[in-house]
Amino acid sequence: MSESASTPAAAQDRSQERKHRAWRLAGLALVVLLSIAIVVFRDHWQRFQAYGYVGLFLITLLANATVIFPAPGLVLPFSMGAVLHPFWVAVVAAAGATTGELSGYLAGLSGQAFIEDYRAYHHVRGLMRRYGDGVIFVLAFLPTPLFDLAGIVAGATRVPLRRFVLWTFAGKLLKMLAVTYAGDWLVGWLHL
Repeated sequence: MSESASTPAAAQDRSQERKHRAWRLAGLALVVLLSIAIVVFRDHWQRFQAYGYVGLFLITLLANATVIFPAPGLVLPFSMGAVLHPFWVAVVAAAGATTGELSGYLAGLSGQAFIEDYRAYHHVRGLMRRYGDGVIFVLAFLPTPLFDLAGIVAGATRVPLRRFVLWTFAGKLLKMLAVTYAGDWLVGWLHL
């Protein structure tokens, strides 16, 4: 009699697991489709430049929303640092980049298995296990596509979203400050 009582519970568990798997696959498909669309339509980004800080936010968001596929994201902050105030350009670009990086985090939450077989994934995961959130900060600061893996690992290992956003923003902000002030300095130097 106890077997028949546990059968409905087991069926309920299987049903819940199927629903969770379907949601994870849907989330993963959404992230992959977004990444492909961003790469395919990257020529249309340029029209956002005319919108100043709002356009800058949108372009850096899109450039960082791709997972694994590289997209240029430092050219616009570099050039806008010479036109608008470099500090505010860096803040807006860092906010856009951080928001865009949530796609990697969501990919890790929803479908971590699609990249777990790669050595680089395990390398980044080991670094994060050993050094913690500092790895997120350092990889967010460095202009490297490895940050996508850090986002995926953070999502897959359930790093709290607040911590992921904090360390990502801090690293992106320092990088964008360097980029925007370099753009401002270079244009000033060329005009002398």
